[in-house]
Amino acid sequence: MTKVKAWLNAARLRTLPLSISGILVGTAMAAYHGVTNVSIFILAILTTIGLQVTSNFANDYGDGVKGTDGDDRVGPKRALQSGLLTAAQLKSGIYISIVINAILIVALIITSFGLQDILYPVLFLLLGAFAIWAAIKYTVGKSAYGYNGLGDIFVFIFFGLVSVLGSMFLYLKAISFMTVLPAVSIGLLSVGVLNLNNMRDIKSDAAVGKNTMVVKMGLPKAKKYHYTLLIISFLCLFCFLLTTNGSQIRYVCLAGYLLVFIHLRKVASTNNEAELDPELKKLALSTFFIALLFFISYYYFL
Repeated sequence: MTKVKAWLNAARLRTLPLSISGILVGTAMAAYHGVTNVSIFILAILTTIGLQVTSNFANDYGDGVKGTDGDDRVGPKRALQSGLLTAAQLKSGIYISIVINAILIVALIITSFGLQDILYPVLFLLLGAFAIWAAIKYTVGKSAYGYNGLGDIFVFIFFGLVSVLGSMFLYLKAISFMTVLPAVSIGLLSVGVLNLNNMRDIKSDAAVGKNTMVVKMGLPKAKKYHYTLLIISFLCLFCFLLTTNGSQIRYVCLAGYLLVFIHLRKVASTNNEAELDPELKKLALSTFFIALLFFISYYYFL
């Protein structure tokens, strides 16, 4: 395998559609309120992709040096685990991606707020720094929060609340209270993807002391937790759609939940953790599909 393919492997391109789902929803909400900006949209997409790639590099490195990714791992082979990249190379990749993220964050802030009002730029710089920290500390270091069952909370905050409400604020300089509902919906779907990943890895994680929520709860309760996350996500988005004025086409995004509910039936009937691996891609793409339909309906039709 070439070095380019090795780095693409470490970047885990299949995780990127999920990472931009919140940006699509936040941008659609801004458009619904009459504000669009292509430059902000492109920079926001690039920034969230950059943060996700940093997180993936750090996750590969952190789990690799801790020995979490062993030969018994069910999912795709990691770059460090399989020897495609060394720990030093991955560490350098993390540093480079941090620099790129910082540049993108500054460019996004200047494009959105300019340099006249210092308050919002400073707040978003701090938020950007926190996002970079969170991307790295999920698995890296002795106090990695992913090893203490806190990954779900951080995913909900950054993939849901920050992604949707933060991107909306970049356009409007304000937040609509009801937009919290789709932000919660995307956040819960994203937590569902993480929970599914942790259900798949429950045995290998428990063996090395990675105490995810799933390891703490056990698989039966983790499944019930999974059902709860996705059903509440549906209810939040449905309630939001009911409160929105406009064409009935706005309900088209709910079609994506048909795939989610089919996924739930599969999870309910599966007792072999390895069989959950294909469901990861399905749930992540279903979330992206919901966000994309939401974006199209609100951006172009309402």
